Amino acid sequence: MRSRVWTVPNIISMVRLAGVPLFLWLVLGPEEDAWALVVLMVAGVTDWLDGWLARRLDQFSALGEVLDPVADRLYILAVVIGLYLRDIIPWWVALALPLRDLLLWGLVPFLRTRGFSALPVHFLGKAATFNLLYAFPLLLLGEGSGVVPTLARVFGWAFAWWGIGLYWWAGVLYAWQVVTLLRVTERRPRGHEHA
Repeated sequence: MRSRVWTVPNIISMVRLAGVPLFLWLVLGPEEDAWALVVLMVAGVTDWLDGWLARRLDQFSALGEVLDPVADRLYILAVVIGLYLRDIIPWWVALALPLRDLLLWGLVPFLRTRGFSALPVHFLGKAATFNLLYAFPLLLLGEGSGVVPTLARVFGWAFAWWGIGLYWWAGVLYAWQVVTLLRVTERRPRGHEHA
């Protein structure tokens, strides 16, 4: 059952992934911010929906466990690139988030020596992603002047600060889990990875 590919949650995740290049084109090409916000809102709803449907329909799969966090990371990366190139966020924000992901991806080969391909997602990582997925649309909405853009900027930066802090804290915890796993488990032969 875990080897299934064509499940309802996986199809939703694939559609969500297709929105990543669409978002970038909308933000960087015609600068259609309203439509870009719609894409982000749909991505947020489908992020919740695919997990809910996986539990409700009992359609968990190994692919789904990979697709969901990959889609989250790609959306965060796309939004960071788009907002940085539009001068909405500073360079250090555009660097801080992908750098954390690169550091964690660097730990995957060590996990594989113990027979694991990934660590389970924990609540702190989900909370960080939640904050960031709220922060960036608000920052995009905060472009301009007036009451609504000003409030969007204030709340957007509040979510961004919390999100960046939690994102790195979760990264430190993931790294600690890898170090602990390396200490307490035996090296496994290649081809015996767990999801």
